[in-house]
Amino acid sequence: MSNHEEPTFPVDGQLLMVLPRAGASLKNPDVQLPILRSDEDGYYLEMRVEADPGNPSEVAVTRRVPLENLSAEEWEELKRQYADLDFQSCTDQGVSKGLEKIQDRRIQRLFMALLTFLNPRQVSIVLFLYRLAAQQGNGAIVSFRSNDLLESLGYTRTKDGGFASKLRSQLNRDLVALHRTELVLAQSLRKGNSVGAKVMIKSVLRIKDYEIDNVPRDFDLAKAADYTYELADAYTVSLEFFEGPGRTGDYVLFANSIDITQKLGSNAKSDYKTKLLIYLASRMKWDAMQDGGYLHISKQYLFKNLDLLGSNSSRNNQIFWRTVDELQQEGYVISAQELPGKKRIATIQFQLNLEKMQSHTSDRGIPERHRIPKNS
Repeated sequence: MSNHEEPTFPVDGQLLMVLPRAGASLKNPDVQLPILRSDEDGYYLEMRVEADPGNPSEVAVTRRVPLENLSAEEWEELKRQYADLDFQSCTDQGVSKGLEKIQDRRIQRLFMALLTFLNPRQVSIVLFLYRLAAQQGNGAIVSFRSNDLLESLGYTRTKDGGFASKLRSQLNRDLVALHRTELVLAQSLRKGNSVGAKVMIKSVLRIKDYEIDNVPRDFDLAKAADYTYELADAYTVSLEFFEGPGRTGDYVLFANSIDITQKLGSNAKSDYKTKLLIYLASRMKWDAMQDGGYLHISKQYLFKNLDLLGSNSSRNNQIFWRTVDELQQEGYVISAQELPGKKRIATIQFQLNLEKMQSHTSDRGIPERHRIPKNS
């Protein structure tokens, strides 16, 4: 490998375009409260993010969990439990607090999965899987061992060489949430210079199979996510948005050195660095970048997509610029400055380092071995 090239991996442009919206939190003003819905196809728990007419990148997305094998009695019980949800507490004090009154663990975990869907930890898992897909070369199919993923996320092993049951349980719940939460994209997405319009229903990934090592035990994927604290030892998944960059030419290249480790003792929702990095990658797909890697993004949309929605503007600014500084230190952002805008709406001008993250929209495919040349 030349000293002038950094190994990279591609992530599909369509997935990146929708990730910030698909992971919008309850605090986001475009998010509607979750609802229970039934139709001739079954029962659903769903949550809609409405489009923002002020910006084409703020597309409408519905995320939903199909409630399979549900009897009419269970449906009625679910509706009773739903009535005990305290959404105001979820917003003000955190999701766990708002779900305290729900006695049924399965229902509590279903709501937790929907309300915290595509949090930064889950996005880090998705990035890990796309990086592995590039290494394994089997298209959308990726196989991995749970301990390897937990290690890549920066968690510390226990004395016996494994990982704490709380971390193992969380990983299975994350994987199952990514597997069974469907995204309904009811609005057109840009494809190159054209706009394609079709409704799609996709999960971020689908678990194809899983393995248990050595000890014979009865392990059920969904039951473990809903009731227990278990994790399979290995998984094979299919990345549902994976089209193959060589075929579509629509992707963003990320440096293999991307840091997906989780900060010890911190909540995933406070990982502003991952949120901002993914939002910048998304806007690379939506916006026409200027020569030199310049992006201009309204501060209003940056704060909304980072969940900096509180009334303490000083705190919001402090967190935002601290996060920008983190991305500068890691080499993703070369510079960032605030520009005065019309009607006192400020704009942030970013200069991105195209050696660490680069958008492609052509249909010529991707170079072999996924390299970003220096000084490109």
